[in-house]
Amino acid sequence: MRLLLLTPQLPYPPHQGTSLRNFNLIAQLAKRHQVCLLTFLEADQSLDDAGPLLELCEWVDTLPVPWRNNTTRLRQMLTTRRPDMAWRLWSPAFRDRLAMRMAETPFDVVEIEGIELSPYVPAIEAVQPRPLMVYDDHNAEWVLQKRACFTDLRIPRRWPAAVYSFVQWMRLKGYEADVCRRADRVVAASEADRDAILAVAPGVTVSVVPNGVDLDEYTGYNGPVQPFDLVFTGKMDFRPNVDAMLWMGRDVWPLIRHRHPRAKMVIVGQRPHPRLEPLREVSGITITGWVPDVRPYIAGATVYVAPLRVGGGTRLKLLQAMAMDASIVATSLGAEGFPVTHGRELLLADTPGDFAQAVLCLLEDPEKRAQLGRAARNFVEATYGWDALVPKLEALYVR
Repeated sequence: MRLLLLTPQLPYPPHQGTSLRNFNLIAQLAKRHQVCLLTFLEADQSLDDAGPLLELCEWVDTLPVPWRNNTTRLRQMLTTRRPDMAWRLWSPAFRDRLAMRMAETPFDVVEIEGIELSPYVPAIEAVQPRPLMVYDDHNAEWVLQKRACFTDLRIPRRWPAAVYSFVQWMRLKGYEADVCRRADRVVAASEADRDAILAVAPGVTVSVVPNGVDLDEYTGYNGPVQPFDLVFTGKMDFRPNVDAMLWMGRDVWPLIRHRHPRAKMVIVGQRPHPRLEPLREVSGITITGWVPDVRPYIAGATVYVAPLRVGGGTRLKLLQAMAMDASIVATSLGAEGFPVTHGRELLLADTPGDFAQAVLCLLEDPEKRAQLGRAARNFVEATYGWDALVPKLEALYVR
């Protein structure tokens, strides 16, 4: 088949959840189909960095991310009913390029990777004969905003952010439902996200294609190691990751350091948000910013932590850690979407005291760490290789 994928950023190098999913989908689909890619370029991205994408795809077409200032965002919020996410990547130039590409050559499938590309649904609907339109809902975004709202309500100085999230939550419920009803196929990354979509769009058929992991890249790693007691990886301007590390640094870390005064934790990921700056002054915590490869840090972790309190979907970071035999402590929300059992593949904890105690338990018990790591790797190898997951997506392309 001839496939056109729309992605919010160049999915290479694949250093965070969205780009990891999109790159691996393309890599697998390109084995059996002609794949074309229309994408936005972030300010720090270049087509020169596209690496294997240029060989995997018939063509890669890019436009710069549209610039919006706060005044524009406020005006859009006050004068329209669309959620903020639906405006972030709105670009008439992208719409026109999409229309031109679809007019040049007919596509069997156009796949929209995430809600930020949903404003281009009308351009796809206008094509005759219309290609099959697949909407890959990377997260049930209305749930993410609902959880962010309730999390920020606990902290008075975050109440303006809570108000913002409440407005977005209300708008996204209707907007996501409309996008899902207009698409020919809807894909969710987990059963929990599927249920969230059906809660706002009952009657829509939603297929689950989970996130996966490159088993060769992660299970076979034998490169350099960066040793730290605790490791977290993720895109560090992403709100759920920022919240997770602030909670960890302020509420959990002091409890761990009280018993292990020389413990060290590293936060690994690109674009650290300014809200994380105070953590640089906390004894034992390192913030790396962008690194070329997260594997040395995961391989060097005594304990990998996923203390997420906001968000949804299935966390690619957790799959990477499990594939590398890491011993993991996560919140229930951090492990949401995976059929894991507390004490078998990882430890689950949701309060600062319980989370600290779970981490301390693993820091002091090498045998338990090894047991969890083996079970986690076996869990991933049995179910979450991309080569086994992508055929589920391909099956949806049949009309």
